[in-house]
Amino acid sequence: MINLLRKIYSNIPIIRELGKIHEELKQLKAVENARLKAELEAQTARLLQDPRYADPRSLSRYAAQAFSQSGEDGMIAEIFRRIGTRSRTFLEIGIGNGLENDTVALLAHQQWRGHWIDGNTANVERVRRHFAKPVAEGRLTVEQSLVTAANVGETLRRLGVPEELDLFSLDIDRNTYWVWEALPQLKPRVVVVEYNATVPPEIDWRVDYVSDRGWNGTTYFGASLKAFELLGRRLGYNLVGCTLNGVNAFFVRDDVCGDRFEQPYTAEHHYEPPRYYLTYRTSHPSSFTDDSTAPGSPWVPGV
Repeated sequence: MINLLRKIYSNIPIIRELGKIHEELKQLKAVENARLKAELEAQTARLLQDPRYADPRSLSRYAAQAFSQSGEDGMIAEIFRRIGTRSRTFLEIGIGNGLENDTVALLAHQQWRGHWIDGNTANVERVRRHFAKPVAEGRLTVEQSLVTAANVGETLRRLGVPEELDLFSLDIDRNTYWVWEALPQLKPRVVVVEYNATVPPEIDWRVDYVSDRGWNGTTYFGASLKAFELLGRRLGYNLVGCTLNGVNAFFVRDDVCGDRFEQPYTAEHHYEPPRYYLTYRTSHPSSFTDDSTAPGSPWVPGV
C-alpha cells in the first residue's frame, strides 16, 4: 500500500514538475561549485607567483588537500618528505566531524595511528560511526573531552598518548594557545596550530585564559602568529610556514628542522593574512572581548 501511494504521489503533475526543478537546481549548484572552485584555484595560482614564494623550501608551494580545509594535507606531506617519519603516530585535538581535519588523510590513506579528541558529543559519535574500522583495528582512539589547560595533561596520560609523536594538530578556537603552552612534556616532531591572522605579525597577543569559555564567533580567539612563534621557540620549535588563507601555522622541532625549511623562522616572514575566501568562508565579525557574540554563534556569554 505504501509503495502504491508513493507511486501515485510521484505521478501527480505538480509533484513531477517540482522534482524536475529540484534536479535542475542540483545541477546548477554543481556547475556553480565547479566554477567557484576553478576560480579559487586560479586565485591561488596567482598568489603563488609572488616572488616571496619563489624559495623551493616554501611550504605554500605544496598546499593540496584530500580532506583538510586549507591545503594542510599537501604541506604536512611535504614536511615529512623532508624530515622523514618515525612512529607514524598523531594526536589531533579539535577534530570537528572528522571529515576535514589535518590527520584524516594520514589515517585513511597512509595507515597512521593515533588519537582524536573533541568536546562536541555529536561530532564524536559521528566520527565513531564513520571510522569504525580503524577504531576496531586499534589504529584510532576517539575521546569526547572538553580540553582545558588544566586537564589536557591528565587526559593524554589517561589515553596513553606517547610524549614522542610525529604530528600534533591543535585547533580548539579560543584557548588553543593556552593548551599548547600547558604541554611542555609533549614532544611531537611537527605541530600544527590555528592562529589569529587578524592580528599583525609583529604583535605578541593572546586572549585572556578562561577555561570554560568557547569561541564567540568573532575575531576574539586564539593568539597572534608572533605569540605562537615565541611559544614554539620556548618549547623547542621553529615556525616554518602558514596556510595561504591565514588559518594554520606549522612548526618543526628544532632538532629535526635543520636547514630544510625557509628562514627566518619568524612571524614577520611566514605570516599570511586572513584570506578566508580561499576556502569558501567569510571573515569573522570584529571584537576585542568575549562579550560580543557573532550572529548565529553556538555560544552565548554566561550560558
